[in-house]
Amino acid sequence: MCEFCTKHGEGKRWYEVMENYSKEMLEDPSRQKYIDHFIKNVRNNAEGNIKKLEWSKRRLPIAHRFIRKAATANMKKYHFGQVVPLEDAKNIVHMVQSITRIACVCRNVATGKSNARYCLLLGIDPSESIKHWPELEASMETLTPGEAEKLLDDFDREGLVHSIWTFKTPFIGAICNCGHDCLAYRIQVSSDLMNLMFKGEYTAHIDEAECVGCRQCERICPFSAVEYSSGSGSYYINPEKCYGCGVCRNVCKKDAISLVDKAVIR
Repeated sequence: MCEFCTKHGEGKRWYEVMENYSKEMLEDPSRQKYIDHFIKNVRNNAEGNIKKLEWSKRRLPIAHRFIRKAATANMKKYHFGQVVPLEDAKNIVHMVQSITRIACVCRNVATGKSNARYCLLLGIDPSESIKHWPELEASMETLTPGEAEKLLDDFDREGLVHSIWTFKTPFIGAICNCGHDCLAYRIQVSSDLMNLMFKGEYTAHIDEAECVGCRQCERICPFSAVEYSSGSGSYYINPEKCYGCGVCRNVCKKDAISLVDKAVIR
């Protein structure tokens, strides 16, 4: 289990604990202030901070190790994520008081797209949010848990990675459905500048007996975790690279890929 499971999980995965979605936690004044200013802060600071991290990694590699560690520790306090597979994401939408679909702020900052509606707010009152996030009002849509499940299915088929995010840890306030243009992916996976999210609690596994070598899983994997073994002449999942998102399963026509709980592997 991840670090947050130990600190906030009560013996379970931390995102399975109802308290981490609670109204009481959401109503904390300091958390409300953080949420109110969240989008403005991302838009104003994200690209500048990425450039600073890129510069320190390139020009001051030794110092960057300490900068990376400090930046990661700070984000763990405020806005940190974890990859979850489709099944767990579906369970989560039944644990919260409300679900609101909104435009993705990451994609807006990275690509300028203003109506890429890939994010789900959890428990955060959209009517209150509009006061501070007026630019998102047109994209907001209240969903039932059933509607959210269907949407998550669609995102999964698109090859998007489901992830949960805190707004002042441990309160979980969003499910994001990330692609290559999302800030967390760019910062952690593409550029390896710092950590913004934990890997999932699972690892994908390919059944060699069922695999026909079509390589569709290799093409869709966002983390380049599918590799070929010349020794066995088969494909396998590199557990060090796998984030446990499970999107590879959708493209396998032979159902040769499954997710294995890391706790079982250990």
